Amino acid sequence: MDDIVRQAMAKWPNVPDCYGWLGLDARGQWYMRDDRAQALGSFASGQPGARGSVLRHDKLIDFIQRNYEPDARGCWYFQNGPQRVYVELEAAPWVLRIDDALKVCSHTGREAQVKHCLLDEQGRVYLDTDLGFGLVHTLDVGHAAQAVETGLWTPLEVASESLPARFGYVLSPAAHSAVP
Repeated sequence: MDDIVRQAMAKWPNVPDCYGWLGLDARGQWYMRDDRAQALGSFASGQPGARGSVLRHDKLIDFIQRNYEPDARGCWYFQNGPQRVYVELEAAPWVLRIDDALKVCSHTGREAQVKHCLLDEQGRVYLDTDLGFGLVHTLDVGHAAQAVETGLWTPLEVASESLPARFGYVLSPAAHSAVP
């Protein structure tokens, strides 16, 4: 976490949390969800416009990613100064990239060591890592297949609906909060 964020938290300890305004899709892209986007439905609803606008500002994205973490309930948030901005997740808290050497990194650029490989009923590949649980980016499924073919990973079949409870994360903190 950035020092400036820690300082702001100490200076203003009672700033209310923010829900529904930020989303992370299955490809590791961040979305800003204004009132209009939120009124169209949940982040993962599939409704046109409900995701909001994809963020393109590199410094803002870097700031979000440096200050992204879970709370005790498994709800992921971005600590924006003194305010927690909870993140709506399309699939998992981490989107994982795999390079040609089969090295795994999160969408935030952090390296991860694979503990288990999972495959859901839709053919999506997930990895349980030392960093946490994440979905393999669609562009890197070929690398995941290579890791399976070489015996590096053995995929376990799993129902996608069981993943949040099994790995301790919440897809929609807004749906689980007292504040809509």
